[in-house]
Amino acid sequence: MRKIVTLIFILYCIGAFAWEREFVWPKGKMPNSQEKQIAAMLDEAKQANFKAKDHKIAYLEWYEKPDKPNGGCMILISGGGYNTCCDMQFIKQWHSELTKLGFQCVNFVYRTPRPEGLPVYQTAWEDGQRAVRIVRHEAKKRGYDPEKIGVISQSAGSHLALLLATSSLTPAYAPIDKLDTVSCHINWGIVNSPAYATNDSEKGTPNSRLGYGIDVKLSNIFKFDDKTCSLCLLHGGNDKYSPMASTLVYRQLRKMNIPAELHLYPDMPHGVYGFERAVEFMRQMGYLGQLAPQEELMNRYASDDARTEKITEDIWPEGKMPDVQENQCKPYLEWHLPKELKTKAIQIIYSGGSYNSNSPDGFEVTPARRYLNEKGMTVVTMKYRTPRPTPESGLAKHTTAWQDLQRAIRIVRSEAAQRGLDPERIGIMGSSAGGHLTLMGVTSSMHQAYLPIDDIDKQPCNVQWGIGIYPAYALTDGAMKPNINGGNEDSDVLVPDFSFDLKTVPMLFVHGDADKWAAMNSVKTWEKMRSMGIQSELHTLALRPHCFQAKAVPGTGSYTYLDRIWEFMTHKGYNK
Repeated sequence: MRKIVTLIFILYCIGAFAWEREFVWPKGKMPNSQEKQIAAMLDEAKQANFKAKDHKIAYLEWYEKPDKPNGGCMILISGGGYNTCCDMQFIKQWHSELTKLGFQCVNFVYRTPRPEGLPVYQTAWEDGQRAVRIVRHEAKKRGYDPEKIGVISQSAGSHLALLLATSSLTPAYAPIDKLDTVSCHINWGIVNSPAYATNDSEKGTPNSRLGYGIDVKLSNIFKFDDKTCSLCLLHGGNDKYSPMASTLVYRQLRKMNIPAELHLYPDMPHGVYGFERAVEFMRQMGYLGQLAPQEELMNRYASDDARTEKITEDIWPEGKMPDVQENQCKPYLEWHLPKELKTKAIQIIYSGGSYNSNSPDGFEVTPARRYLNEKGMTVVTMKYRTPRPTPESGLAKHTTAWQDLQRAIRIVRSEAAQRGLDPERIGIMGSSAGGHLTLMGVTSSMHQAYLPIDDIDKQPCNVQWGIGIYPAYALTDGAMKPNINGGNEDSDVLVPDFSFDLKTVPMLFVHGDADKWAAMNSVKTWEKMRSMGIQSELHTLALRPHCFQAKAVPGTGSYTYLDRIWEFMTHKGYNK
């Protein structure tokens, strides 16, 4: 019989509630017991009257039942380097927010500090597998589905969460009683900043090589077995516990066709980020209940009321357009000026279309343009030449579009000051093939796409940021068509189209996880930029295909993706 101690605490200013502390191990049955280890949150361990001998056994702390249960349970796991459980503020936040969403919450407190003579994670892993078995066993009694158990974690706690998520079929300890016949798999995880997950950090240190190198791999302790579950991975781009851990886990999940999300935050150190993205992930996956009907993006942004004027101009003077193709449309750009100018920055936007067509009036352009006009930003939309150049021309599929983009950037820069705008705050944004074109503009502005024709071409064509929405054709396994391998193999590398020259700038990537023009186009470009010291932002969206935003469910990442654009600009200071 497991011992249960009920304690009453005043934790919030709104009043008191009861919780139960349930020990994970029967007395005398805890494996690898070590005298130096305790099981306590740091704030409790620092109390003057704390007695270590009374806190030897890992435990679960059951919180109050939610007012409107959704049938799920969330296990909360603190970080602390496997030396302590120190994330009291996150446990409090997660408990509060997740309970409001209808989850039964339970705090899991494992043994620390690191055991002697064993891997740094071993006793915590033992405690974790036993804890999940108890949570599953308690489901009927506490009113949730035993196959609707998630975890949310941080740092070393996220390393432990990865073990629970990927390796539940590997026993961490020998069975001690009937409870150990209960499965210890979890059903999903919200994993913040996992530490120690690659072989250059697996002994419990920051990444010695920043997670990079041909010999740097995921730690082989993660088995990715048949019970491996969906994960939402969130990581700071400047974390000394490298975000490459999260990109490598994400890649392995993609190889297994397990839906997942990856959210990478530029310039951010070790920490917890993007709780709202985690909620959107759970909603998209159905963990919060049945999804609402999808809504069309064009219907949501149907008005031009925030625009005061539209000005159209040709990109090329008559008779001066390079590499003219008789089968191609005429390129032009349009200035969309906001009624209330709140920033001197300029966003250039264009669509995709496989380099066979493109439209400045469709769902990939118009809603974003209207959204930014509402924010007080000037937007320039562009129609570039399509369809692709003829095979007889000898030109690559994107060459004439790249010429149009370089010329458009120069025109915008040359006219910015006279419109009261900043010629050194220009960003470009494209979707699909337009995302590939954005990568050309961001990474290769020092290479000329055409011979100069007038004084406008004395202007530089570099930009200050880029936004890639499901960029296509970025990897060698999908250079001309959907990615054959999903971009997941080491042999699937970035195409030689992109120079990654000295004027390469940060980007925001948003990509559907289920896109046949694979999300790894964005992930591997993000990895390349980080290796150059360029801090970009990335969000992938579980279960979502190409054109994820055309129709989307409220409260999911596909529905709110335009907000990522403004947040990225705000973080980087582009929209001041």
